[in-house]
Parts: sequence; C-alpha cells; structure tokens
Amino acid sequence: MNIYLNPGYENFRRALSAEIYVDKTMMIARTNRFIDTGNNYVCVSRPRRFGKTITNNMLSAYYSKGCDARELFAPFKIASDPGFTGKLNRFNVIQIDMNSEYQNTRNKDRLLDRLTEEIKEEMSVQFPQVRFREDDSLAQSILRIYAATGETFVFLLDEYDVLVREQVPEPLFAQYLSFLNGLFKSASLRPAISLAYLTGIMPVVRDKVQSKLNNFREYTILNAGPLADFVGFTGEEVRALCRERGRDFEECRRWYDGYRQHGYEIYNPESVVRSMEEGYYAGFWSMTSSYAVIADLIRKNFKGTKDDVVRMLSGENVDVNVTSFMNTMDSFATKDDLFTCLLHVGYLAYNEEDGTCRIPNREVRQEWFNAVAAVEDYAITDEIIRASKDLLQETLRGNEEAVARALDVSHIHVTSNRSYNNEDALQSAIYLAYIYALNRYTVIREMTSGKGFADVIFIPYAAGAPAMVIELKRNACAESAIDQIRRKQYFDSLSHYQGDLLFVGINYDEKEKTHSCRIERFVKQ
Repeated sequence: MNIYLNPGYENFRRALSAEIYVDKTMMIARTNRFIDTGNNYVCVSRPRRFGKTITNNMLSAYYSKGCDARELFAPFKIASDPGFTGKLNRFNVIQIDMNSEYQNTRNKDRLLDRLTEEIKEEMSVQFPQVRFREDDSLAQSILRIYAATGETFVFLLDEYDVLVREQVPEPLFAQYLSFLNGLFKSASLRPAISLAYLTGIMPVVRDKVQSKLNNFREYTILNAGPLADFVGFTGEEVRALCRERGRDFEECRRWYDGYRQHGYEIYNPESVVRSMEEGYYAGFWSMTSSYAVIADLIRKNFKGTKDDVVRMLSGENVDVNVTSFMNTMDSFATKDDLFTCLLHVGYLAYNEEDGTCRIPNREVRQEWFNAVAAVEDYAITDEIIRASKDLLQETLRGNEEAVARALDVSHIHVTSNRSYNNEDALQSAIYLAYIYALNRYTVIREMTSGKGFADVIFIPYAAGAPAMVIELKRNACAESAIDQIRRKQYFDSLSHYQGDLLFVGINYDEKEKTHSCRIERFVKQ
C-alpha cells in the first residue's frame, strides 16, 4: 500500500469506527463541483481540531484509485447523491500531511527533496511505462504521467501552512515556495490536476506566498462560503447528539458555540465529541494547546488593544478590520492584525454582518482568563476577574457596599483610555465586574421590558438563583434607580420566569467618581 500516491481508506475507516462520527460526507458533493473547473484550486483554513485532517482522509478515500470505497460510504449521506458514483475512486490522489512531514524529518534542509523522492518512487512502481529523470521535480513527474497516460491527479495537502507558522529558516522557506510554485502556478501542469485541496490554520500568506497561491479560491473561518456547514459541527448536528446522549443542549451551546457562518451555528468538533464521550462539559479543546498564543499577542499592546480586550472579556463585541493582516506570524502592525490572527486560530469569533469580533464561548473565555493572568499589563483585569465570583455572591446576599466598591475599581480600569463619564464605560464596568456571572446567567443588555429598556438583566440558567434587573443612574441616587425599575415594570419581561428577582440600582457620581448601590429582593407570588 502506498503512503502518498493513491493511499487506501484505512485512516478514514478508523474515523468512522470511532464512538461518535457526525456524517460530513456531503462535503464530497461540494468538492465534486470544483473538479476540472476553472476554480479547482481550493484553500480551506480553519482552527486546529476543527476536522481538517478527517476531511482530507475522507476525500482521499473517495477519490483515490488505491481503494474501492463504495461499501465504506454506502451507509452515509453521500451515497444517495446523484453524482456519488461518477467520481468515486477515479483519480490518482497525492495526499501529503505537511505537519507530519515537517515534525518527523530529522534533516529539515532535505524535507522537500526527501518527500519528492518518496513520491517519485511510488510513481515509478505504479506507472512503470513512464520514464522519469532523476532530477525531475514532483511537478515534472506529474506532467510526465499526464503526457503519457492522460490520467489526472487530485492533490490533497494538509497543514500546508506549517512552514509559515513555524517560521522556518529562509532557505527552507524559499525551497517551499519553489515547491508550491512548480505545482500550482504552472499553466502546462494545470490540466493534469483535477483538484488541488489545501488546508491550514492560516489563509494564504499574502506577503510571501501571494504570488504562489493567488490562484486559489479561499474559504476561511471568516467566510467559508459554500463550505460553511462543514467548518465544524452545526447547531442541528450538536442538538441531535445531545438528544441521543441525553445531554443539555443549551449548556453545550454555552460551552462550545459562538462561531457563525452564513446562518449556521458552528461548534468546535473536538470539544463536542469529547464532552459527549466523557459525559461532562469542560475546556477540552484548550487541553490540546496553550493560551500562550493569546498571551504572546496581547503583550504587543498596539494602540487600543487593551481597551478592546477588556471590553471583549466583559462580553462585548469590538470592531475589527480583517483586511490588513498579512497571514503570517511575524507581520503584526495593529491591534486589528492581532485580532484577525486570533480569529483564524479560533480564540475569537467574527460577525461578518457588522465587522466585529468577540470571545465565542465559555471554553474559550477561560483561555482568555488564563492569558490575562500571565500578562503583567493586565494585572488589574485579572484581579477583577478573580473577584467577580465573590462579587456575584455578595450581590445575591444583598451586600450593597461590596457592589459599590467593586464598581469603583472596575470603572477606573475600563476607562483607562476612554471618557470616564461615558455611559458606555459605566456599562462596561458592570459587565467586567460581573464577568463570572456569564457562567451562570444569560446577560441581556438594554432589554425591552415593561414601559422602557432595562439596562441589564441577568437570567439564571438553572433554578435556585434569582434573576437580576440592574438599572444605572448618573448623578442621582441608587434609590431612584430602584424606583424606576418598579415604575416602568422592567420585571414584566420576566413574567414566565418562576424564581425570585433582585432589583439592583446603581448610581455613579461623576464629581466624586464613586458608585452607590441599593438591592431589593422581589418575591414572586
């Protein structure tokens, strides 16, 4: 059995035999549309552990002449597609995992030469009628096969960007550029390639590889286009898994949802599968990597970075320009570049509609907490985060002085570079001070309620904790905030909520730069 040229389907068969497999085989119907067309060079980027390798193994099992996969795919959705048999095991597949090649090659300088030699050796066995020259490149070898037999290739290159992310020595990087250029920028070779499917964490590198891969159609975590429902698990797929396993879908959503693609809720496959198998919710994805990526980037602290990080930690969205990033790990010029990089690696999520980013879910939020704790510039932020659990408990106990003191600290912190008396700053101070509450409450801002808009409403996930209605005032008194909650009946929107309520009135004195608080418990009859 070959390793690179026309491999079998064993890797995909093992994926199918796992305890949990979500049927993503209709991805094949999408890639079939690219075959032998003008846009048959495709680069798909998404964060680690989002299913890139499984997809590559699936495509290899389907296209490769090295196996008969009809029965393997028979139980799955693609088998009912009208185009299923037309391209099944009809192509010469070259499948390369660049991360594996890089990590397992001792002499990195000979990485590409050794890889070419291995593939050419397999070619000489499979195509004995073709005469290869010793100094032929991989591209030249493919062209000789095509010229002699008319047979075309499907090229599957997984983790194509590893030599970019690892920031390898310049000579090796130059060799890699030449390797890519020979394969994908040759007009004479293009008819021999029916499909080139590249995957990576980062999109096409714009400053160094742009001239090599600018003929690829890109589908990224920012915009996956027709591949959107194959980026990760969709909401419906996760809902079905929760139903089968008797798990709480809403809790699963809070932990692992948060990414959006063309109307789809996108979940991290690694985390969902581990959670279903282990029977509890935790940061499974984070166990496979390190928060150091976040910490290293926010240490750069370009203008506005810290303010926006604090806002995102508080649950807010911030504006981001995703067009300037050069897709390398050493070309950061602005906070937008930092945030765009964090979008691609999965530590932020993107709203294409309004051009904003956010921390997507509870699992990833914990990684941000870990990163903030490791960066000296965020020491006060870390203290507020650590104190937020106690603050929630003090609020539930009715400790008005503790709430006022906590907001004094939080308000100063969130307005380091913004107007202290800005209403948005006061709300941000609330969100940051109560950040722990995001683990137990749904937080709704400016919710239409009664005869107006309640500033902040906290609705608990589970029974036992009271809902909270928070009203903010400036240069008035906390009692007037409580009175407004009653007069405008902000609690009407919680008529279906069965538990008790807390009314929390907060006043900010602009002159003294201090807060006062009143808390009242409302027992529903």
